[in-house]
Amino acid sequence: MAVKASTGSRFARAIRRYWILYLMCIPGALFFLLFRYGPMWGILVAFQDYNIWRGFWDSDWVGVAHFTRFFTGPHFRTLMTNTLWLSFLGIVFAFPAPIVLALFLNELRLQWFKRTIQTMIYVPHFISWVIIGSMTFMLLSSGGPINSLLGNFGIGPIPFLISEGAFRPIMVIQGIWRGAGFGTIIFLAALSSVDMEQYEAAIVDGAGRFRQCWHITLPALRSVVVLLLILQMGSILDTNFDQVVLLSNAGNRSVSDVIETFVFREGLLGGNFSFTTAIGLFQSIIGLVLVVTADRVAKAVGQSGLF
Repeated sequence: MAVKASTGSRFARAIRRYWILYLMCIPGALFFLLFRYGPMWGILVAFQDYNIWRGFWDSDWVGVAHFTRFFTGPHFRTLMTNTLWLSFLGIVFAFPAPIVLALFLNELRLQWFKRTIQTMIYVPHFISWVIIGSMTFMLLSSGGPINSLLGNFGIGPIPFLISEGAFRPIMVIQGIWRGAGFGTIIFLAALSSVDMEQYEAAIVDGAGRFRQCWHITLPALRSVVVLLLILQMGSILDTNFDQVVLLSNAGNRSVSDVIETFVFREGLLGGNFSFTTAIGLFQSIIGLVLVVTADRVAKAVGQSGLF
């Protein structure tokens, strides 16, 4: 009891001393309570044959029937393959892009030039996917500048926008262009904590720029990279819906149809709320399992994990 009392008294003193900071946390806490934790009771719909007219409490319970329907349905393999492919390409190409950019920016010595480059690569992050999709259509259409340039070399026109083979590369390029620059903020912040005396000592020992990067810069980023990679595992079954739906069409449907577009068609357009809730719950469970597994693997190899 004494321990509990002392803990409670310390907490009370902390609130009295830092009450302004706790007050500032209230909007964020309310946001998560209302829009993240509050709606979680809705996952029960995944185990019902939910009828909007009968309501939540009067709808029939069907157990795991919706999960079975999804796993055994004709679309399951295609949806999983397309979703996993996009996630895999994002991890292989889009995830390392901010790291590479941060390493290049860290090597720039002229501060005005470094700030200019940072500003230029940050800007795409604030452009909406609708505008990026419009720019893509303009650039890659049959009469666009890309095909016009290829035409000068006797190539084309190439139907990029309806090509199954071009869909995934376009997705990756768009993702890198929009997100890589803004993603460097985290890595540059990590690099700012590196003691410059380490570089000076490496120069005295005769280490070149590559050796300095390999033995000082990259180890400073290791913990941040591992942490972000663990978080990335949680969204491996999630794709950027806005980006996908803007590039998706009848010509590339076989490779552009992912879980989120399927949920959109079946849930919002088809009214199958229970079925799509089950799919969303499946995505969340897989994401949780992958995050916990990645965290355990990171700790097993000597890295600091998430939990």
